[in-house]
Amino acid sequence: MDWLDALQHLRSAGLPAVLATVSGVRGHAPREAGAKMVVGAEATWGSIGGGNLEATVVDQARDMMARGITAPCTTEFALNEHAPTEHGRQCCGGKVTVLLEPFLSLPTVAIFGVGHVGYELGRILSRMPMTLYLVDSRGEQLDAARLADVTSGLADVRPVHTPVPDSFLGDLPPGAHVFIMSHDHAEDFMLCHAALRRGDLGRVGLIGSRAKWLRFRQKLAAEGFAEAEIDRIQCPIGLPEVRGKAPAVIAVSAAADLLAALPSAGPQPSASASASASPSASEHL
Repeated sequence: MDWLDALQHLRSAGLPAVLATVSGVRGHAPREAGAKMVVGAEATWGSIGGGNLEATVVDQARDMMARGITAPCTTEFALNEHAPTEHGRQCCGGKVTVLLEPFLSLPTVAIFGVGHVGYELGRILSRMPMTLYLVDSRGEQLDAARLADVTSGLADVRPVHTPVPDSFLGDLPPGAHVFIMSHDHAEDFMLCHAALRRGDLGRVGLIGSRAKWLRFRQKLAAEGFAEAEIDRIQCPIGLPEVRGKAPAVIAVSAAADLLAALPSAGPQPSASASASASPSASEHL
């Protein structure tokens, strides 16, 4: 796999990467300007010259990923016997400048149930850079013509037809954000159960009224989940101050609430503020 395929593979898999490019060379160096290498958390693809130069760049790239740095940076290496090194000496005699460009992992969002609200939510989120799963047990909801306005957006949209949606939920990558809004309350409950079993998902939202959520809480507690675990599910979904029951209104509210919680999208409202606000638009199922 070359560096370009590797970068696409990592982005598709929801994994971070750093693209390292030799941006300048003075004197003798192991690689020419333009040489590229992709650094992932556990592997690298391509080469910018090997030795201390490459090993140090790998260390710096992985530190950037670990710290969530999004801004590109440049670093310069002197290739002589007097230069301080950590991974052996390179005595080519020149100087090399390397540009490091972070490609942080795209968020993964899964919408379970592509009915009226799920469709509108998918249409909004598809305009954002993310991996977007549209999951439904009803094949007709995922018809290509019906989803044309969703799949034409910026997101990598992946329709999934499965008779067992809660099983597919178990295959989502860690940190994925989940919206549960199927046509069947029994299916919704199984999805909530599967989400709590995971323990490593991002935000989990359930569409529904407070009465529905009270019944679900009681059933989840009877299944052995602790109160703190059950509290990981947000119900109703969306911003409490956005009122209205139209599918598009609920979708806008839910999308705005999610985007506020994603990196660089701004701070989240506190839990106490959300609890004391008026009922949200999604409290209708």
